[in-house]
Amino acid sequence: MNLQEKLSEYVRACFTGIWIESHEHQDALTEIAQLCREEGWEMASWDIESGLQSPNQATTEAASDPLAAVRAAGSLSSPDQTNLIVLQNFHRFVNSAEVIQAMNRQILAGKQTRTIMVVLAPIVQLPLELEKLFVVVEHEMPQHQQLEEIAEGIATEEGEFPEGLERERILDAMSGLTRYEAESACSLSLVREGRLSAATLWEQKSQILKKSGLLQLHRGQDDFTALGGLSALKEFCRRSLSQPTRDNPLKRPKGVLLLGVPGTGKSAFAQALGRETGRPTLILDVGALMGSLLGQTESNVRQALKIADAMQPCILFVDELEKALSGVAGSGQADSGVSARLFGTLLSWMNDHTSDVYLIATCNDISRLPPELSRAERVDAVMFLDLPSREEKDAIWELYLRHFEIPLEQARPADENFTGAEIRACCRLAALLDLPLVEAAQNVIPVATTASESIEKLRSWASGRCLSASQPGVYRYAKASNRKRRSVTRDPSVN
Repeated sequence: MNLQEKLSEYVRACFTGIWIESHEHQDALTEIAQLCREEGWEMASWDIESGLQSPNQATTEAASDPLAAVRAAGSLSSPDQTNLIVLQNFHRFVNSAEVIQAMNRQILAGKQTRTIMVVLAPIVQLPLELEKLFVVVEHEMPQHQQLEEIAEGIATEEGEFPEGLERERILDAMSGLTRYEAESACSLSLVREGRLSAATLWEQKSQILKKSGLLQLHRGQDDFTALGGLSALKEFCRRSLSQPTRDNPLKRPKGVLLLGVPGTGKSAFAQALGRETGRPTLILDVGALMGSLLGQTESNVRQALKIADAMQPCILFVDELEKALSGVAGSGQADSGVSARLFGTLLSWMNDHTSDVYLIATCNDISRLPPELSRAERVDAVMFLDLPSREEKDAIWELYLRHFEIPLEQARPADENFTGAEIRACCRLAALLDLPLVEAAQNVIPVATTASESIEKLRSWASGRCLSASQPGVYRYAKASNRKRRSVTRDPSVN
């Protein structure tokens, strides 16, 4: 339902207080004016600069006075005629006691005179006294067809707006932009490259992130070729994101939860996935969303998720989720319930969103997360990243030996407990200190040694409960069979 259809229903039902949330006032005013012409309604508009403007009569009161604009609404009414008074950016003045009282009186009186008060503002900011008198309508962003019309209106020459798959990528890059932003981005692309380009449009789209400060855009150049191992995880995500789902949003993939030993490539995989699939990777730092004011954290989370939806199709990466939501287990005692409310907002979004946003959440200790996070229909799979196998280690060694320009035939150290991060550290130190790999490895102590107990516990928990990231199927942890049991010997009693 577009803005005209929603507004028409509410006006016919005589809702005399309507709050339209919109960042595109000129487009919203055009749609409202068109609706009024079609229905034979009268329309007046007010803003702080031009004052109250009515096509039929002028007001003698102060043009820039918001209180006078509300009071004048009654004088603009006419018998047997529906009148709309559109107040632009009125959220700046609605907290005044006089304005609140005047609006309260006018909205109630509007039932008799069919005078509809419409507030047009970028945010919904209603005082408590007016909450029950207003209905909120959202002016939605332009959809696929509207964006295509905008692009065709800008790129009029042959070849400026490509066909086929490239056209779909351009429209995906425009998704989430306002009409004004879409027109400006298309014009910049034509000036810069002589044609519409998804790369230029994405560059302009990243301005949304810079303005909000709630999300970061990862600009890495590494794809799956720069990541050794994890063949099952790579294939699962690549196949999930390659299926066409535009016609049926319910078929869109949700994402995966990555559980594993530190240093096994969880973060590197999330960053490489965007490059591999041609999607931008957005990094959500939950700690940065925490606000000092009451309700600020929850508002930041909702705004960040709303921006992620607008940036579709994209990858949303949340690293070390258990640390960000550590207060959930404390029943609100440690942070007054902020973490619990944040967690609830995230769960609702994971379950209900239909946008083409693929969530990659990583975790080193899933026991610190509530079980409802990993249930079906919130994520597509829970994958466990174990220490790399012999084959995977060989691939990782070769990858980083080439990266740091070390001869491939050089002797390698014992790497039984090495993760991919520790193999990289060994190669980097060998290149940095100009040492053989065996000597450089003496400076690397594997996490499987320093935290052997916790990693053993993690692997035991994941066995039979998670999918394996290295090979298809459920992860199974085979404990070392040659581990000897501790025995206790006692001296014979002297008795």
